[in-house]
Amino acid sequence: MLPVDPLYVALALLVAGIAGSFLPLVPGGGLSMVGVGYYWYVTGEPGTLAVVGLLGLGVLAVAFDWLGGALAANVGGASMRTTAIAAVVTLPLLVVLGPLGLLVGVAGTVFALEYRRHGDVDLSLRAAAYATVGVLASTAMQVLMTASVLAGFLLAVLL
Repeated sequence: MLPVDPLYVALALLVAGIAGSFLPLVPGGGLSMVGVGYYWYVTGEPGTLAVVGLLGLGVLAVAFDWLGGALAANVGGASMRTTAIAAVVTLPLLVVLGPLGLLVGVAGTVFALEYRRHGDVDLSLRAAAYATVGVLASTAMQVLMTASVLAGFLLAVLL
């Protein structure tokens, strides 16, 4: 069996990180960090400063993944309880409907719980809209961060 070049393994993980940013429950930032860490462990390249910077971008991607939607819902007026329940309710919908289930689950749950809490359609719609936009913006930021890790990795390794 022929050994696989560490660069190809790292690039595959970095590209998977970008793709994973689009898919719920796939840790895009984590895959990117594993790609950088693997290459550094095997080859000793790139330098420590580059690795720390690239891993920092990966950590930011993970933070956007975990916190983006919840923070946006909170800014929109939803309670922490509502955002926590929305996260739990969304999981089965995600399995059944995929990414659409994520958006429908977040928007529907936040709207219903905030309407029950306040009895105000406008406040509930606002909170649901913020939560939904937050989920989409979180995905966009994850893609940006993981693509930046790939670009920075290529610059650090190939230059």
